[in-house]
Amino acid sequence: MDAFNLYKELGLGSRLARLSDILMREVQLVYDYAKIDFDPYLFPVFKMLIDKKVATTTQICEALCVSQPAVTQALQKLKKKGLIDFNNDKHDGRVKLISLSAHGKKILPELKVLWKVIEDEVKPLTYKKTESLIVHLQHFEIQLKKEKISDRIINKYQKIMSQKTEIIPFESKYAKDFKDLNIAWLEKYFVVEPHDSELLNACEETIINKGGFIFFARIDEKIAGTFSLIKVSDTSYELGKMAVDPEFQGRKIGQKLMEFCIEFAKKQKWDHLLLYSNTKLENAIHIYKKYGFREIKQEEEVPYLRSNIKMKLKL
Repeated sequence: MDAFNLYKELGLGSRLARLSDILMREVQLVYDYAKIDFDPYLFPVFKMLIDKKVATTTQICEALCVSQPAVTQALQKLKKKGLIDFNNDKHDGRVKLISLSAHGKKILPELKVLWKVIEDEVKPLTYKKTESLIVHLQHFEIQLKKEKISDRIINKYQKIMSQKTEIIPFESKYAKDFKDLNIAWLEKYFVVEPHDSELLNACEETIINKGGFIFFARIDEKIAGTFSLIKVSDTSYELGKMAVDPEFQGRKIGQKLMEFCIEFAKKQKWDHLLLYSNTKLENAIHIYKKYGFREIKQEEEVPYLRSNIKMKLKL
């Protein structure tokens, strides 16, 4: 039994504060999932600066009907995150003009996508007609308990981001992305071995020109991930050099690349795909098995010292 249902109007302020805390925690989970360094408590001030382009502290206070200390604190946090800039007014040096920084403008498109999803998922929870605000809050809280709002938002956001993900073939201009993504991954988990350097430093010569393929996941003109298919024979290829930019991890980019890879291999009428991995990469091994790869005996002289498992997918 929720005690606030007994307190009714007497507990309204505390109940609204509790609901606000719940929503803020849930939305923070969404920002964390999307890897956007943002605080939901800062939204009103940040959105005001988006709408007005340039504003003073006083203007923000008046527009939001919030105290100056509260606005000043929010502005300090936004500044610390690198999202806003302060500049002196040309006509009055005592006045500070506040606007979005270059970084604030950079992350704005992704924030807008996220905000639209948040709005779309929260709005239906507010539609029910009731005889009082207390009953309406009860209904709203019941809906939140049925399913975490953060889960609903993240699921829809995943679908949108997946639809925005393009799989594109190799172009010379992306060679550096291929190298950088893979080196970052190797240095995080292992070390860059001689065979890695050979493939990454001249991928066009060592992979493409020898009958292999390289593909990329691209989101909004940014390379989010990559993988290669290295030719072993006319009907056998090694799946390797798969890496996802940390900024985009957690969005199932790797699985989308894997699905594309398998479909591409089937269209080429290849017999099978091979890969080398390490059993400490438990999540990766789980995904490989999910898509049908099975462990086979590994040769004594393997191309990578880190490899302690070889897997095969019969197409």
